[in-house]
Amino acid sequence: MIQIGDKMPSFKVLDQDGNEVKSEDFIGKGKKTVVYFYPKDNTSGCTAEACSIRDNWEALRAAGYNVVGVSKDSGKSHAGFAAKHALPFTLLADTTKEMHEAFGAIGEKKMYGKTVLGTLRRTFIFDENGILERIIEKVDTKNAAKQILEG
Repeated sequence: MIQIGDKMPSFKVLDQDGNEVKSEDFIGKGKKTVVYFYPKDNTSGCTAEACSIRDNWEALRAAGYNVVGVSKDSGKSHAGFAAKHALPFTLLADTTKEMHEAFGAIGEKKMYGKTVLGTLRRTFIFDENGILERIIEKVDTKNAAKQILEG
């Protein structure tokens, strides 16, 4: 997993509209970047987290944040999720899990009493130059935006 002070890992993936998005798109653009990883579109916790960010979008933008969500779902799934919940931010389709691995957002977790390998719900906050300032490892899905803003 990346550590505080590390540079944003390099990545190149597609967003919900099929556009290529690269790590370089966020570095040196005058905004802090929030990269949040979530397990699956249209599940209760992931929807609560996305809606928390949507509902506080203006406050996040005013505080200088650019936010992107990342899961292993396809761009088509992301497009439906974004449309259904009127999400104003970009969703990235990391179908190869390379971005998850580079950030340290994949690992063992307990599901229904079994240990499985899956997405770890984590939020990474980078400064304007792409240097990691903070990691939120215990995300409160209903208050995700508040956790970002109160950091």
